[in-house]
Amino acid sequence: MQPSRPRFDERLTTPRSWWFLAFGIGVACALMLLPFGVLPLLGGLVGGTAATAVVMSAYGSVRIRVVAGSLVAGDANIPLTALGAVSVLDAEEAREWRTHRADARAFMLLRSYVPTAVKVEVTDPEDPTPYLYLSTREPEALAAALAAVPAG
Repeated sequence: MQPSRPRFDERLTTPRSWWFLAFGIGVACALMLLPFGVLPLLGGLVGGTAATAVVMSAYGSVRIRVVAGSLVAGDANIPLTALGAVSVLDAEEAREWRTHRADARAFMLLRSYVPTAVKVEVTDPEDPTPYLYLSTREPEALAAALAAVPAG
């Protein structure tokens, strides 16, 4: 039996403009070490840039996938049978659902640089989570992938 291909697969990478921040933080680290000489300055530049790049890469490595009867969002792995209605949220609706309409019990996979999202109801009576809020650049495709799976 071959492994099933994902019906939806998205990596929420950080915007390219954020990578300039990594270099800026490296420059700030270098300037802090400037009084100690040229070698510490270069070490601060390289070390600060590299450390910031690692953190940004890890933050932007989160994935959302619909595969093998499950929705995998970050560290969460939810069977599709436990999910209900899917709502596609435009930028304004997504802002509302992550601010004043948000429920503290909800699972929220937020990325501030992604303006759109989907809201997926959780129908499992054993789970206190009312819904999943997932930032996604392709909300229609994610909703279609979730709707394409037969209820079971």
